[in-house]
Amino acid sequence: MDGGKKVWVPHPTEGFKLGRIVDIGSDSIAIEPFDAPGTTINAIYDRTFPAEEYDNKDCEDNCGLMYLNEATLLNNVRIRYMKNQIYTYTANILIALNPYYEMQDLYSSNTIKKYQGKSLGTLPPHVFAIADKAHRDMKVNKTSQSIIVSGESGAGKTESTKYILKYLAESWGTHAGPVEQRILDSNPLLEAFGNAKTVRNNNSSRFGKFVEIHFDKKSLVCGGFISHYLLEKSRICIQSGEERNYHIFYRLCAGAPEDLKQKLKLGAPDSFQYLKNGCTQYFISRASEKALNDNRKSKEYLKKGSLRDPVLDDVRDYKVCDDAMTKMGVNAEDKLAIFTIVGAVLHLGNIAFEDSEGTKGGCSVTKASEDTLTTVASLIGVDKEELRESLTSRVMQTSRGGSKGTAIKVPLKVGEAQSGRDALAKAIYSKLFDYIVHRVNQAIPFGSSSNYIGVLDIAGFEYFQVNSFEQFCINYCNEKLQQFFNERILNEEQILYEKEGLNVRKIQWTDNQDCIELVELKGSGIFDLLDEESKLPTPKPDHFTAEVHNRNKNHFRLSHPRKSKLKSHRGLRDDEGFLIRHFAGAVCYHTNQFIDKNNDALHAYLVLLIQDSKNKMVQKLFEGTKINSGKLQFSSVGTKFRQQLTVLMEKLGSTGTNFIRCIKPNSKMADHLYEGAQILSQLQCAGMISVLDLMQQGFPSRTQFADLYSMYKSYLPPELSRLDARLFCKSLFKALGLSDKDFKFGLTKVFFRPGKFAEFDQIMKSDPENLAELIKKVKKWLICARWRKAQWGALSVIKLKNKILYRNSMYIKIQKTVRMWKCQRQFKPKFEYVKKVKALQGQMAMMGQIVSQLKKDKEAAMKQVKDIDNVILDHLKKIRTVKMTRPELDKTYNNLVINMDNQMAVLKKKLEEQKNAEEQERLRKLQEEMEREKKRKLEEEKKRLEEEKQRKLKIEMENRRKKEEEERKKQEEIDRKAAEILQAQLKEDAKANAQRQQLLEQEHRDRELALRLASEDQNEVEDITLPPPLQRSAEAKARQQAAASKKYDLTKWKYAELRDAINTSCDLELLDACREEFHRRLKVYHSWKSKNKKRTDGADAEEQRAPNELVANADHAPPPPQRKHISEKDAPQRYFRIPFARKADEYREDTGAKSHGMWYAHFDGKWIARQMEIYPDKASILLIAGIDDIQMCELSMEETGLTKKQGAEILENEFENEWEKNGGMIYLKKNAAKISSKFLQQKFGISK
Repeated sequence: MDGGKKVWVPHPTEGFKLGRIVDIGSDSIAIEPFDAPGTTINAIYDRTFPAEEYDNKDCEDNCGLMYLNEATLLNNVRIRYMKNQIYTYTANILIALNPYYEMQDLYSSNTIKKYQGKSLGTLPPHVFAIADKAHRDMKVNKTSQSIIVSGESGAGKTESTKYILKYLAESWGTHAGPVEQRILDSNPLLEAFGNAKTVRNNNSSRFGKFVEIHFDKKSLVCGGFISHYLLEKSRICIQSGEERNYHIFYRLCAGAPEDLKQKLKLGAPDSFQYLKNGCTQYFISRASEKALNDNRKSKEYLKKGSLRDPVLDDVRDYKVCDDAMTKMGVNAEDKLAIFTIVGAVLHLGNIAFEDSEGTKGGCSVTKASEDTLTTVASLIGVDKEELRESLTSRVMQTSRGGSKGTAIKVPLKVGEAQSGRDALAKAIYSKLFDYIVHRVNQAIPFGSSSNYIGVLDIAGFEYFQVNSFEQFCINYCNEKLQQFFNERILNEEQILYEKEGLNVRKIQWTDNQDCIELVELKGSGIFDLLDEESKLPTPKPDHFTAEVHNRNKNHFRLSHPRKSKLKSHRGLRDDEGFLIRHFAGAVCYHTNQFIDKNNDALHAYLVLLIQDSKNKMVQKLFEGTKINSGKLQFSSVGTKFRQQLTVLMEKLGSTGTNFIRCIKPNSKMADHLYEGAQILSQLQCAGMISVLDLMQQGFPSRTQFADLYSMYKSYLPPELSRLDARLFCKSLFKALGLSDKDFKFGLTKVFFRPGKFAEFDQIMKSDPENLAELIKKVKKWLICARWRKAQWGALSVIKLKNKILYRNSMYIKIQKTVRMWKCQRQFKPKFEYVKKVKALQGQMAMMGQIVSQLKKDKEAAMKQVKDIDNVILDHLKKIRTVKMTRPELDKTYNNLVINMDNQMAVLKKKLEEQKNAEEQERLRKLQEEMEREKKRKLEEEKKRLEEEKQRKLKIEMENRRKKEEEERKKQEEIDRKAAEILQAQLKEDAKANAQRQQLLEQEHRDRELALRLASEDQNEVEDITLPPPLQRSAEAKARQQAAASKKYDLTKWKYAELRDAINTSCDLELLDACREEFHRRLKVYHSWKSKNKKRTDGADAEEQRAPNELVANADHAPPPPQRKHISEKDAPQRYFRIPFARKADEYREDTGAKSHGMWYAHFDGKWIARQMEIYPDKASILLIAGIDDIQMCELSMEETGLTKKQGAEILENEFENEWEKNGGMIYLKKNAAKISSKFLQQKFGISK
């Protein structure tokens, strides 16, 4: 089938699987996978993609692929990943796969030196290349830059961020101070306090950070600043079974010196309530494990052993963290205070409560926790009893007439006391984290900053079995970042292209604005509803959840938990959670802790206690903390996060942006394991499919050509300074060897294609040496260009002179020809009759000979002959002088002939009597001669009649065309009205179909996400729920019913079966139905091929089956109305001929290489039976229906519009002459068994 074309077909686990086409249907395509011969997979056309010619060939830039689609993108990334090449470009966007092992020399200092000053594409893809580009853009454009590192948790965002910072610091550090080194040293410190092990990532960032590297006027590092967002506070108190708390807790337990351990009274991780419910194993290397005492190991560690990770080692990392603090300028006293607070948080979790025995109610600290209470009070510097009171009670203040009243101590229940304790722990740790970030910023100050490069590393999209407020905020942030990506890369780019008039085809993408509005819209947004609920006297999670559903009824993005794909989520009640359809898939949120986690405030009694602490560090942490005296003055975490995110988005919007898309290759965090479906889902969610299409035809690099000209103007010599900006820029590009396809001028800017980053960077270098060198090249190119123009000018003048001379000679020839034609038209009849009469004079000589042989009555006979001769002469004179009609000429001539014949008969009779047998033989020969003359005249007459017949046929054909044209115009008016109604209905259908398609895509992403989650937790996934069927218009329903009422349902037939039926069936009704279905499938298939054609100049030529004007006519023609069916038996045979030039040759500069020719088509009824392409300089192409269907034009005669084109239709004999001349009959007889046209079989007597 089509030469066994290789294609990619969807696969549930591999993403796509390679196979070959074995059959084409009207809605799907049958593929035989290469790894499972004999089996077939049926896939819809939209999810089937052509494959590259070479299976294992990879491209460093996805834009260089022959076929640009999501399947080849996935395959290219896979091939490179298996070759240990984890980076791939898509234009100027970097895709990075996490290798999950340490790659030697990939990030060494030598590698950094290689990438310094190198443009994208000159070296293999690398995160260093993106960092270098950001610095170069900042330097050239004098604009701050941002590098957005995005991806799922565990995709390698934090590591990529560290390598970017390393590259910037080592490449452009001042070497005069410790600033750039401190920027690098801040990473292990922040990771220790802000990273933790999760199910999907051993070193997951549980906070977001935006690291600004500031540069001075010389573009050297002069300082930095770190902004952090949304530390996950709930992790401090509880984790799931396979997760850990923040790294610092385990590092302190494993690596703290013995004296510090004793001072802080530290034990194994499972001795602390805040750690024991999660994983209590250490990350540790074999070398460090030997030095670790058993009293520091948990029971789980002793049973299962340590955790392994190439990056993490809790014993070693404690020392790394301690050294980082020292490098940040934290003295020994402050370090001790920091570790003391970390220990205090651990011990705080061990304080337990029980119900009081007295009648006052409330609770008290258990006896087993008394020592822990003493330890905590000592560590945070407060009185033990005051700490006890603050944990087991709170103070309420009455109010009278607006003034403050009496303070009342209210005892707390056990649950309330535990919540207060946890709130205190979270407050202390979060304040400590703020302090750590503050100290880092103090260590890397920037004074006179010109610009900065910001690197954003924020938690990726998250989805777990239980998703709470933290996941809600993180996913909201990722929605905002995805929207920024869509806006900056997809929307703004296309608006710019349109504004500059570049005529780039528009790319569609999924907009997530409605999802963002669901979260942040004023009044009905989830954040506002959560704040409203939190301000109520008695806030309830179920009331909040119900309000979310009630205020956002029928919102596409919001649904109930019971509609989740996961069985475990469907058990939730409607007031226990909600489901949001994010850009990456649907996530079900449990809302029971939303209200508590959204409140960042401690009750007043605890704040007062902490502010009176004798520990200077604790006092410092809580300086300026406001004491909330009432429930209505709570501190909203969501509102604060929204404000921070708004500031971040403004920063990103004001900078140039560079994107790194980090991809998680598998869910097991194993090296060299490639899970195709998971990776494909991430690429789709990251918008890389839309980006691939846009970047391939887009222009990622651009500059104002006026600015570019200004950069060079001061260095230009006088002869070049007079050039206008556009001409100078074009000369510059040509001098660098760029072709017209490499760049494009807009109205104000010049744009460069992908893969031309090196040339662009060379142009934009502003150092004098580079400018001077480029100006020399421009000067040389201009001289050569002018010389070439002079040569072309001379050649053109010579050509014009020759053309004028040639046309003058042709004028004379035309005049001569026209005059001759006029003379012939006027005098030709007389000439003909003069010829005929003179021919009679020739016969007179024969009569004279006969008379001369007579022996008697010779004189009388001579007189008679003389009289006849005089009559002939008189008649000749009359023809020359008198105007006579053709009938008169015929009558006179016939009379002469009769007289001569009579006289000849008399003479012959007389001669007969005296002539012997020899004389009779002579007379017989004379008679034969006359017969031949008569036959010749008859043949001439027959030829004249045949020419007359051909002329009449052409007149009839033209009259028929004009009649058809008139009928067509009348029908077009009827069709136009019908088409307007149909187009309106189709527009409505298309809109509904687009919505349905969006819902299907969302369902697909939801299911992919659910499958990935289920594979981790052995959960069940519900079968995909399709949206309601598309509501068809009345017209469409009528057509559908008409199709259903047909005698034959051929939708299930294979392509080969249809073709065999067309070739062999004698049932005319079945034959017609098969033809309709056969050509419908060909149209769908060719439409798919056109959509997925090669991205090369010759791709159109390979696929072109008909002249462009016919294809364009079919594309723009309205849907054809229902016509009366004509059986093949009565089908007319029509023939057409039009000029043909393949699309690839239309714009060639070397005119001699163009393949202009003629395109012939023979229509057997509605469809083409034979097709020819005839060229003057190469072999002709002959195609026959039944043999070459895939290569032939699949359009019906009505769709081509050939009947409307004047002069296109030709006679049958004209087509047949060309067909036979080019070997058509041989080709027909050679493939007689496959010919599908019954007309051809009958015409040429071909038996099947």
